[in-house]
Formats: sequence, structure tokens, C-alpha cells
Amino acid sequence: MATPGTEIGIDTGIVYRSDCPSRPILDQIADKWSMMVMAVLDRPRRFNDIKRRLEGVTQRVLTQTLRRLERNGMIERRVLPTSPVGVEYSLTPLGESLREPFGHLYGWTVDHADEIRNCQQSYDRRLHAEQP
Repeated sequence: MATPGTEIGIDTGIVYRSDCPSRPILDQIADKWSMMVMAVLDRPRRFNDIKRRLEGVTQRVLTQTLRRLERNGMIERRVLPTSPVGVEYSLTPLGESLREPFGHLYGWTVDHADEIRNCQQSYDRRLHAEQP
């Protein structure tokens, strides 16, 4: 939680130090695959179910993402007593608490996707025109 006076857009003179404990946490939970995994965990799911829902993710990247999220307490891994043994993943209460802010961020990206693409194309045209 931000301390008073540290809201986005307010110049408080605060320096975001390289040893700030939030940096590795943000890096680990705010990358695209972590956010997408947490989005598809609206209910407990098995590995292959998660993989099917995330087009383009490799098995290796998904495994690393799930381990990182489990280590950070965002998801829980449960071994199922089946033959062969199955594993399912679900959000913990801590992970569940991120659904709303991640949902807002996702909604923002959808709402502004066309505008951002237009900005990117404009930038690329300018950059191309400036090159000899």
C-alpha cells in the first residue's frame, strides 16, 4: 500500500531504489504470463488445462511461472490422489486479492488497445522517416 504522498503522478522526491523490496515482487507477479495464469485460475485447473487456455506459452515457461507464483504465495499446487497422479493449481487468498487490480489493468489495455496501436504506428512512421 502506498504511503500518503506517494501516489502516481505526485513528485515527492522519492527515489525508487534498486534494493527496494517491491522490485523483485513486481517483476515476478506482473509479467504477462503470471497475469494470464492468474486470470485463467477462476477455478482450480490442471497444468494442461492452463496451457490450453494460454496460447503461445511453452511448457517450460508455464512451469517456471507456476513455480514462481507458488513460491510467492499467489497460487497453491495440490497433488490429486489419482492414477496417474494429477496436479491442480488454484489461487490462494493472496492471489485472489490481485484479481481486481489485474482485472482493471486488463480492462484498461482492452479499452486503449487501438489508441496504443495508433501511437506505435505513428512513432514507427516518424522513426522510419528520420532514418537515412
